Amino acid sequence: MPHKFILTILLCTLHQFCFGQQDPATTFRNAQLSSKRVADAVKKYDDSASRQFKRKNVTYPPKDIFLRVFKLQNEMELWARNNETSEYRLIKLFRICAISGSLGPKRTQGDRQVPEGFYFIEDFNTQSDYYLSMQLNYPNYSDSMLGKGKLGGDIFIHGGCITVGCLPMTDEGIKELYTICLNARLNGQESIPVHVFPTRLTTSGMTYLKHEYPKDPARQQFWADMKAGFDYFEKTHKLLPVMYGTDGRYIY
Repeated sequence: MPHKFILTILLCTLHQFCFGQQDPATTFRNAQLSSKRVADAVKKYDDSASRQFKRKNVTYPPKDIFLRVFKLQNEMELWARNNETSEYRLIKLFRICAISGSLGPKRTQGDRQVPEGFYFIEDFNTQSDYYLSMQLNYPNYSDSMLGKGKLGGDIFIHGGCITVGCLPMTDEGIKELYTICLNARLNGQESIPVHVFPTRLTTSGMTYLKHEYPKDPARQQFWADMKAGFDYFEKTHKLLPVMYGTDGRYIY
């Protein structure tokens, strides 16, 4: 049962508190699970999440999950797999409540753009102004090389339904997603990949982007670089390692 997993973590935390100094992983667990917002989210969504994973024949709590965002469609896909050699399976499609800016990467502070590129979740915030939130590692190396001036930061997947560059999921949406991502983190997944695309980079998607932004070669090149990673996942349901050229472009 999913709640047994949480109970085990709590018992381990108590043991560390009573018999030894807490390591960083235990400190993180303790901070997360002592939050009422997190506890309420887990209580409401842990069992239903477990059933969703079971229907896809993926173990829960998960050990390896992946998020894929499509800005034009306001969609976020949750994928998971049982081990590093197996293929990812689509678990659920979440709706993003609002998107600010236009299609294209974030290149400077204050441009209201939702970043595009290959990221991972680097922090779990239990005291967000938007209920709960998970921070992306924006700016990544590509953003730093290709951006202009101050790049800004604090890009989150969060609750609520307002944004100036983040990915709002509504409070109920973030409760469910946070529960699943936190379980993966507590189960050993240090980095949860989050790939943010302007749209699905299929042939028709690329044609649409060329039609909408015909005089923007920088965006077209950026999307062409991202397409290689998109295509590989579409064919294999596996992820390529994220690497960068000296000019900040994605390479494979």
